Formats: sequence, C-alpha cells, structure tokens
Amino acid sequence: MKHVHSGKVRDLYETDDGLLLMVASDRLSAFDHVMEPAIPDKGAILTQMSLWWFDQLKDIVPNHVVTRGDDSRSVLCRPLRMVPVECVVRGYLAGGGLNEYRETGAVSGVPLPAGLQDGSRLPEPIFTPSTKAPQGEHDEPISFDQVVETVGEELAEQLREISLAVYRRGAEIALERGIILADTKIELGWDSEGVLTLGDEVLTPDSSRFWPADDWEPGRQQHAFDKQFVRDWLLSPESGWDKSSGNPPPRLPDDVVERTRQRYLEAYERITGAPFSG
Repeated sequence: MKHVHSGKVRDLYETDDGLLLMVASDRLSAFDHVMEPAIPDKGAILTQMSLWWFDQLKDIVPNHVVTRGDDSRSVLCRPLRMVPVECVVRGYLAGGGLNEYRETGAVSGVPLPAGLQDGSRLPEPIFTPSTKAPQGEHDEPISFDQVVETVGEELAEQLREISLAVYRRGAEIALERGIILADTKIELGWDSEGVLTLGDEVLTPDSSRFWPADDWEPGRQQHAFDKQFVRDWLLSPESGWDKSSGNPPPRLPDDVVERTRQRYLEAYERITGAPFSG
C-alpha cells in the first residue's frame, strides 16, 4: 500500500483500488506534543469503539467504513472530500467552551444563561463549530453565520442538524450506561457520489468528553474517561514541565500510562457492553 499521511496518532495508506486504510496507533498527543511512551492498546480501543458507534448511528448518517482491517486497530474506508468545518456539539460546559463563556457569555455566538459553571448542563445541546486549522495550528471557534459564509446556508443547516442528531443519540446511549457525553466533535465529508458522510473517528474519548454520571458535580473539573489525566499530570509540580518553556514534555511515568489506559478501556467496555478483546 502507498503511505499517504502520518498524523500525531494515526497513519493513512492508499490501496491499489483507491480505498484508504486508516490505522490508529497507540500514540497519545497532549498540548501539541506526542507523548512517550505510547498508551498500550489505545489505537485498538478507539478503532473498535468507533466501529461500534458507526453502527449505532447508521440510520442518522452514512459512514465511510468499508470493512474492518486485518487487525483490531485498522479500518478500510472510502475516501471523502472533507467539509472545511469542525462540527462540535456541546451539551455541557467545559474546556474551550467554558473559557469562551466566561469571556463573552456565549459559545460560538450562541448566548447562554448567566451563572453557569465548569461542568454545568446546558439548557439544550448547541452546535459550536470551529475552523479546521492546518496541522500544527489550533482550531478557532466560529459562529453559525460564519459557517454559512464558508459553505452556504443549505450545507450549514445540514451540518448542524446531523451533528446535533449524532450528539443526542450518543448522549442517550451513553447515559443508559452511566456515562455523560459532555461534548463531541465529528468529521463530515462528501463521498464519490456527493453524499454527506461521517468519517474519521466518532464518539471516542479522543473526540469527546465522557464523564461518569454518578460523579458529575458542576463547579469543578469533572473526572474524565480520556487523556485529561495526562494533561493534569503534565501541568502538575510532579512533572516539572513548564508548558510555556518550549521544551518537550517529560516521559510519562508507568503509573500514568497504565491509569490512562484503564480510562480508555473502561469507557469502551461500559459503553459497548463488551469486553475488550485486543
């Protein structure tokens, strides 16, 4: 196969018949750095989780999957011409959305009630798109009107409708399993016949915030089933790393690696209801 691209966490190959093989590595990225060592089984966990979710969402939007790859971390898929917008939906306030709310009282131009806190549930899920920045640069939040300016009103409405439907389905299923889906980002593109199609990964801990429902408490940072544990360690005195120094981060301790793996593993097994098979 022809190697097409290697990102921070995934590698992409093209087959002789024009399909794409997407391989999820165990690499973990934090603060725009690829960490060492990798998180064992992370690529396989996220790949299998995406495949499970694609099946739950197929009545809402078609997806790019042709078949599973020969191993647990790869997917053979149709190439898509990607929409130049990151489709983000938030049902709870956290991360960059929280920072924007504190500054403006709104997120991506959507005004929100006063008095919301870190982790607050929003009155209803909101579509909070962002730019799709080149590799190495950061996505920037944009308003729905800016999406309309970028892709046109008809497509902007489709992006919002599909994104909200995916979030609502995901949030409903996750909550049945005791997990809050706080927010998620999806990737949409056109297939060879011009059909808007769901691609990349979907509803994984790398593209979404998952919180244990029985531990949810607005007003503080929530315990998450994702790499937030790694981010917290990097910013702690224990790591000794200064994010603004320009120096690469230190190597992750064994216990941080294992506890991070356990978070990914628990998210997969609780949501899918199946043991991880590797």
